[in-house]
Amino acid sequence: MTVWSPTLAEFEEALEVVHQVTQPTPLESSRYLAEVLEVPRVFMKCENLQRTGAYKIRGAYNKLSQLSPEERSRGVVAASAGNHAQGVAFAARELGIKATIFTPLGVALPKLQATRSYGADVVLQGTDVEAALKAAKEFSETTGALFIPPFDDKDIITGQGTIALEVLEVEPDIETLIVPIGGGGLISGVAAAAKQWAAREGKPMRVIGVQAETTAAFLPALSAGEPVTIKATPTIADGIAVARAGMLNYGVVAQYVDEIVTVSDDDIARAILILLERAKMVVEPAGAAAVAAILAGKVKAVGQTAVVLSGGNIDPILLQRVIGHGLAAASRYQKLRILLPDRPGELVRTAQIVAANDANVIEVLHTRHGTGLPISDVELELHIETRGREHGEAVVAALSADGYEVRLEDRY
Repeated sequence: MTVWSPTLAEFEEALEVVHQVTQPTPLESSRYLAEVLEVPRVFMKCENLQRTGAYKIRGAYNKLSQLSPEERSRGVVAASAGNHAQGVAFAARELGIKATIFTPLGVALPKLQATRSYGADVVLQGTDVEAALKAAKEFSETTGALFIPPFDDKDIITGQGTIALEVLEVEPDIETLIVPIGGGGLISGVAAAAKQWAAREGKPMRVIGVQAETTAAFLPALSAGEPVTIKATPTIADGIAVARAGMLNYGVVAQYVDEIVTVSDDDIARAILILLERAKMVVEPAGAAAVAAILAGKVKAVGQTAVVLSGGNIDPILLQRVIGHGLAAASRYQKLRILLPDRPGELVRTAQIVAANDANVIEVLHTRHGTGLPISDVELELHIETRGREHGEAVVAALSADGYEVRLEDRY
């Protein structure tokens, strides 16, 4: 297999192009993540604060700016569930190019509205990105519009890799970069740029990729020696839910990325919650994957570390659900099942014990009809708010000490 790799000079040229429309996103330090990772410092590259709310504008603008006048006159077409759509629509508007975007029927309303606001014609097609992608390619063939791929493209990759140069310009002593992976456009660009920059400067550099465990296409690809199509299952991290690694991306990742780990939806939900609470950052599920890997203990970093928060375009309704899920994943919401004698005062007594241990009852289910219940007993299901697993166990211990039979559910 012939492996293409962008040069450091190409990334530096792309950076000049990208800076025509992007804003320099902050590189924020997180003491909390540094303590968890046990490294001197952890920095967050906040692409969630980028124009259009994600890094995708970099690759899209770099790609569209390279088009000839004849290609621009034909217009462009893309397929995406969100961030790539917005990036292409924004870049096309800035360059005076007509854009058509195919997106699945279930796309989040804020992303749909944003894409339309940038002037693109949006076509709702199919129930998933694959259906939208097929329709976009058919549109390209019938109209002559240029298809803009989301990740498997040289100009897209070099555009995304400009993130690494921005990080290293501000903090040249970074030794580890942790980056989300979907199809591979972001990490192949970041890894190639960072590794080549570090080699030129005589500095160490380690790059770690993070995928959602239900759509981890790169691990089997690396084992097979080429991209393979996996059976993907749903994940909240739709921005990195890709069933097959890009061909160009695969070659760059195989050459430059040191390690790839996976995280669960629970890990991601917990990371979104921590970013809200500790960093005051609103980050979409895919954008929180790198932080999720740190919190889940999936990565071992060396020296100063940077994580890429790749996007912040999360639907408020999903954010509400994710916060609840994140609280449960962090054992901040817990469920107790308590066997009570069926007599007056027992419900009040259990509530008093919970309150005395500084926990808060948020939901109660009291039933006499559970399977296997003794005729003289009832089952009480308490949903409580705690400070974490140990606090929940302390509440259980207090109830047990008062003679109640209690079970702490592993899942909220």
